[in-house]
Order: sequence, then structure tokens, then C-alpha cells
Amino acid sequence: MLTDADLGALWLTLKVSFTTTVLLLLIGTPLAWWLHNSRSRWKPVWNALVALPLVLPPTVLGFYLLVMMGPSGPLGKLTTSLGLGVLPFTFWGLVVASCFYSLPFVVQPLQNSFAAIGQRPLEVAATLRASPLDTFFSVVIPLAKPGFLTASILGFAHTVGEFGVVLMIGGNIPDKTRVVSVQIYNHVEALNYTQAHWLSGILLGFSFLVLLVMYSVLKTPLQLHDVKQERP
Repeated sequence: MLTDADLGALWLTLKVSFTTTVLLLLIGTPLAWWLHNSRSRWKPVWNALVALPLVLPPTVLGFYLLVMMGPSGPLGKLTTSLGLGVLPFTFWGLVVASCFYSLPFVVQPLQNSFAAIGQRPLEVAATLRASPLDTFFSVVIPLAKPGFLTASILGFAHTVGEFGVVLMIGGNIPDKTRVVSVQIYNHVEALNYTQAHWLSGILLGFSFLVLLVMYSVLKTPLQLHDVKQERP
């Protein structure tokens, strides 16, 4: 059965994943829309930066985020000057790191969804004298609903399963930064395979349900660039 520490890790993981998904939808929606419409010569550079976590080892990303958010880093100096302290080894440090790590899993489905809409609906809205903002909320978002659902599911699921980044940024503090993937690692390291089986089974079932929803309900097959295997 699950221990109190296991339940605490599961609850913290859900809180981090939910908060990260909400923030990524708020950040990723305008970013994906801009990347879709931009004609800037720097667009490939921005696309590469957004997709970088797909190929970058999580420990490398976690290390540079740790440096940036540390007391001597630019982000750390900013948060300290605002009276927020430093972010590493805190809940919000996990959220910030998770936002960077799961960004492409939200932005890329939204980009694909925006591209699938085409220009015709936007042109019709323009002939009806709809403003760009009104067109986006009244036309683009409803038509891109499958993309938003896909982005939400992928962003949430990917954050639930992350390990390397959260271990680098959050460490292993019970009820504060110890998420479920780290808790599984602790059980395996202590040769407590029974508890590791319980938590791993929960994540296995959750992952299967995510894929079941993606394929059955949304009817959205996962592309190769949408999935990334966790690496140390």
C-alpha cells in the first residue's frame, strides 16, 4: 500500500503538473500563435529554442536553470530583488523548471492546430469587420479546440513523468520538492521494490489512460517529435 510519503509525493506532483499546465497554456498560446504567423528570419531560431528540451538531456537543462535561478544567476538576482528569494529547492522552482521542460509539448500541438485552420476563416472574419483580437477568441480558439486539449494533456502528462530536471532544481525534500518520480527512485535505491511497484504501476496506468484519450477521444496520433524519452 501507499505510505504517507508516497501520497505526499503524488499530491505534490499533481499540484506541480496542474500549475505548470495552466501557466504553459497562458504562455504557450500567444507564443504558438506568433510562431505560426511570424515571417521573421529569426523564426527558425525561436522554433529551435522552443523545441530544445525535446533533445536536450534533462540534467543539462536542469543544471543551467539551477545556475540561472541561483543567488548569482540573472533570474535569481531578479527574484531576490523582488523579495521572493531564490527559486531552487522550492515549489515555484519546480514549476518554473517544468515550464521550460514541457514547453514544446504545449507549443507544438498549438502551432499544428493553428496551421490546420488555414486562412479562409480568418479572411471571412475580416470581411465581417472583426478585430484581430475578436477573431482570435471567436474563431481561432474554437477551431483549435482539439489542439488545446492535446497540448493540455501532453503538457500535464509530461510534467508528471519528469525526473532529471526536478531532481536538479528541487532536490529531494519531503512534502516540498519530492515528486513521485523521485520517490520511486528513492524506493529503488533502498531496494524497496514493493513500494516502487505501487507508484510505478500508478504512473503506468496514468500514461496508458493519457494515450487512450489521445487516440480514442481526440483521435490525435502522436508524432515522433511530440514524444521524448527521459534521459539522465
